[in-house]
Amino acid sequence: MAFNYDEYLRTDKMPTLWCWGCGDGVILKSIIRAIEKTGWNMDDVCVVSGIGCSGRTSSYINCNTVHTTHGRTLAYATGIKLANPDLKVIVISGDGDASAIGGNHLIHAARRNIDITTVVYNNNIYGMTGGQYSPTTPKGEKGTTAPYGNIDNNFDLCKLAQGAGATFTGRSTVYHAKMLTDLIRKGIENKGFSFVESRSLCPTYYGRKNKKGSVVDMMNYLKDNAVMQAKADKMTEEEMASKFVIGELYNKPDLEYTEQYQKIIDMFSKER
Repeated sequence: MAFNYDEYLRTDKMPTLWCWGCGDGVILKSIIRAIEKTGWNMDDVCVVSGIGCSGRTSSYINCNTVHTTHGRTLAYATGIKLANPDLKVIVISGDGDASAIGGNHLIHAARRNIDITTVVYNNNIYGMTGGQYSPTTPKGEKGTTAPYGNIDNNFDLCKLAQGAGATFTGRSTVYHAKMLTDLIRKGIENKGFSFVESRSLCPTYYGRKNKKGSVVDMMNYLKDNAVMQAKADKMTEEEMASKFVIGELYNKPDLEYTEQYQKIIDMFSKER
């Protein structure tokens, strides 16, 4: 049976405002396919997004949605989850939204292991806000705020999230859409903080600024340079120089925050 997207989308908001060739639509489809595979009722799902290209995602998903301020998605999502722990909370964030202005919230949501799944749209640049370089822009690549090339080291977002305490991390690309769907499903089924990075593409700002060729060229780059962990383990540092690892990267469940918080409430109630 064909997948009925109309059940999960606000069709009155279509078409999207994303540029032709943008990978955000692929990630949107992977998210709603992942939700469908869980069998969840959309009334029990809350999607929280921030500012930027990725932030528009919440406008298109037919469930409870909150479109928040720049970098504050996880702060809002934490409040929502604590207020109603039964909600399935999914955060949508861009690479800059999550790891620059929102970086502090990311590390603390991860260390708490609160039951929120964060899906990061990583296109290596600030798209909607003007093409500035972001914490994931590769060294030497250009942005409107780095016309001669970025000199900062870039983050490995999954390692950052894992190091801060996330109990599930995974990475895929908009080329590997089925894998992306599966990782998001595993993330939202994990009882704890889950982090899924989707390597995407921005032909309008990043592609043009860095002469990456056509959308097809940029998609082929993702296909040719993504490596599964088992293969990466056998490759030399030189062979991995332009590559990146995809797949399930970390999965180690631990005590979840809202459940621990409820125990505190129960103990307080007994003492009264």
